[in-house]
Amino acid sequence: MQFMNSIHNAVFVLHTFMYLCTAVIKNQQLFEMKIGITIGDINGIGPEIIIKAFSDLRLLNMFTPVIYGSYKVLSYHKNIVKESNIGFHSVTSGAQAVANKINLVNCWDENINITLGKATADGGKYAYLSLDKALADIKEGHIDAIVTAPINKQAMQMAKFPYPGHTEYFTASDGKSQSLMLLTSDSLKVALVTNHIAVSEIASAITKELILEKIRILNKTLIEDFGYEKPHISVLGLNPHASDDGLLGNEEEKIIRPAIVEAKKQGLMVSGPFQQMDFWKWVMEKSDAVLAMYHDQGLIPFKALSFGSGTNVTAGLSFIRTSPDHGTAYDIAGNNVADPSSLLQAIYTATDIVRNRKEYFESRENALVRREKKSAGIHE
Repeated sequence: MQFMNSIHNAVFVLHTFMYLCTAVIKNQQLFEMKIGITIGDINGIGPEIIIKAFSDLRLLNMFTPVIYGSYKVLSYHKNIVKESNIGFHSVTSGAQAVANKINLVNCWDENINITLGKATADGGKYAYLSLDKALADIKEGHIDAIVTAPINKQAMQMAKFPYPGHTEYFTASDGKSQSLMLLTSDSLKVALVTNHIAVSEIASAITKELILEKIRILNKTLIEDFGYEKPHISVLGLNPHASDDGLLGNEEEKIIRPAIVEAKKQGLMVSGPFQQMDFWKWVMEKSDAVLAMYHDQGLIPFKALSFGSGTNVTAGLSFIRTSPDHGTAYDIAGNNVADPSSLLQAIYTATDIVRNRKEYFESRENALVRREKKSAGIHE
């Protein structure tokens, strides 16, 4: 535990230092931002890692947190995290959030049964309520980003949640036909063409148009949210050996390669399709991001290389959403052993994207103003 605390402290100090240095170098004023955090499944480790994360009050110097959940539930979990003595400031929405406080929006008032380590309808119901309240606040501009603690798909289905997961929920709620699941760490970025579908459905779900749309979204988020000027994207094949010249399938030649060719015609830097077997040995040096065809193709290598330091970003939305790269961890819920590092990384990533987007759009607005002045013959 002491070793993990040392790692967390070093990461925090480094992140804060880079944040301050970037602002000084670019002559920016630090601006206040509000980050919403949903409670996740009340029977999992979500409440525990939230409490542990905000036990380090230095976070309040970087942003104003707004937790969407329940005082009663968090108090229950505080009894598990005995070393924490944090307090919560109750508000009715993110609009009322106060700086230098851990703000809490009570999304429900009733007493509920917490069944640690179990998927229950209540676990899904209250996670859903938390999501809806955070979504309403970000649409109203009361918060700048949403960080979601883990939910359990079985519990959500028991509560009649009409989506496979967070990604699909936010995509539909934002009125988008497509978004992009993007896993990111300091050394690796992996995005997915398809998300939560059965392996038997993958080949039929992949189309040239879908791949091209995912490439466009990935390229856009790399520029706007992560600060790349001309990102290089590597695209994986679907079949073993990327079909081995058609011997093991034809999706590479009929679907994936034509999408890559079209993306190149549109001025994007895209390579592939690559076979998986030897690809990951050099990917981190050769490209800025990877586009995988399906869930496990991208997530298994990502978690093997970046577990604990990764963040899930839903790209292509009008707002910012991130989450840890792990699930509800029912097997350790209530044992006070859950590590908040991935949640903290998701929070850091959210704050970075808020600043990057602000800088990107302000620079474009300034350039437009300069062009308009020049056209009008106005000299600065």
